[in-house]
Amino acid sequence: MIVSRFPFRFVLASALAAALLPANAAAQEAPRRMPAPIVYFDIAGPADAGQAAFYEKVFGWTAGPGGVVAVPVSGPVLPGTLRTDPAQKVIYIGVTDVAATLAEIEAHGGKTVAPRFVVPGVVVLGLFTDPAGNAMGLVELTADGKTRIP
Repeated sequence: MIVSRFPFRFVLASALAAALLPANAAAQEAPRRMPAPIVYFDIAGPADAGQAAFYEKVFGWTAGPGGVVAVPVSGPVLPGTLRTDPAQKVIYIGVTDVAATLAEIEAHGGKTVAPRFVVPGVVVLGLFTDPAGNAMGLVELTADGKTRIP
């Protein structure tokens, strides 16, 4: 029976490296912070834009007094991006059918910016503006609420 000596050498080298490092090497490293979660969003628009009615009719979000709206959150959230495009806020909303939702958005005063499109191996998206002109996106979900990956 032949036994490889590689695992033993690896363990020995690791033990030697740990023994030779200064005892406070870990203390010298910068402390790692937990990533900050997104905990709030706000969608602005003029009073006459009909924002509350739009979001209730299209997405089922009911706004209370002062425009306060509680929205279900699906997690973990897909990775975000930091872009070099002109500054803008974009919220992506999960729906089961991007094309049908874009049609509903247009029927209630929003506009399609980009019809349903596929990012191969990543996601199915659609982009729109709400009646106030806020840029938003749609992410297509499967029936069980997971991101549809084409």
